[in-house]
Amino acid sequence: MTPVVDIHPHIISADDKAYPRVPLFGIQSEWSKERPTPIEDMISAMDAAGVDKAAIVHSSTCYGFDCSYLADSVKLHPKRVTGVGSVDMLATDAPKVIKDWVARGITGFRIFTGGSTKEFDTSVLDDPASFPAWTFCEEHNLPMCIQTGASGHAQIAGLAKRFPKVNIILDHFARVDVSDGAPYKKGSSLFALSAFDNIYLKLTPFLINRANEAPSRAEDLLGKAVSVFGADHIAWGSNYPTNKGTLGELLRQARDLIKFLDAKDQAMILGGTALTLYPSLKD
Repeated sequence: MTPVVDIHPHIISADDKAYPRVPLFGIQSEWSKERPTPIEDMISAMDAAGVDKAAIVHSSTCYGFDCSYLADSVKLHPKRVTGVGSVDMLATDAPKVIKDWVARGITGFRIFTGGSTKEFDTSVLDDPASFPAWTFCEEHNLPMCIQTGASGHAQIAGLAKRFPKVNIILDHFARVDVSDGAPYKKGSSLFALSAFDNIYLKLTPFLINRANEAPSRAEDLLGKAVSVFGADHIAWGSNYPTNKGTLGELLRQARDLIKFLDAKDQAMILGGTALTLYPSLKD
């Protein structure tokens, strides 16, 4: 039986002295202030929800590029979690920094171009200064998550072509435009990315809620995504505790959405695809 794997939870330490808060862009996210979740609470939430494994995403809007708490947490629970870190991709020493985090248990990375605390700036995505870091990831089988919006889709296509061995995971379906509803012609730039076998989509509560705003329906959007990308290129992520609600409630939301799919596709979205992206989570 395929385990349930969450590829987008976040953790925040209760010890601000050991793990100082130095948020990216200088503004700490409100969710990390209101709903800080230490690793012990995350493991308890996973147990209660029925989540077997997790690829925990570094909290950039709390810790900037310091992935120490994430790495230390992975070391405490290596059979349950792995880490998705974040580095300054434009720094000259980025490959070495990535190597050092990998030595501490980080098995994937994420580029945060904007979000709750800053408007998107996609210039970092295809800046040639970042290519050595991308090359390192390609050579060491490290997936890369990208947090961006529709303005970054063309750059993502360029990266997928330049670095075909790097699995690129798009947070929240790269915030595809769903405002016109099915058949989502305004989202054509996202669906065009299915031409690249190394591009994956992350199904999150943020995306589900947004896709359920009339005239759109999340079921229609997911159905199209599965038909275009394949369920083996879609993975669920809870975005817990950024999204309000218990981890169990967020998992139930996903289960309710995907129940129109066959059992094989459901299993891929809830765990199978994640194990492809983060093989260290396999038993």
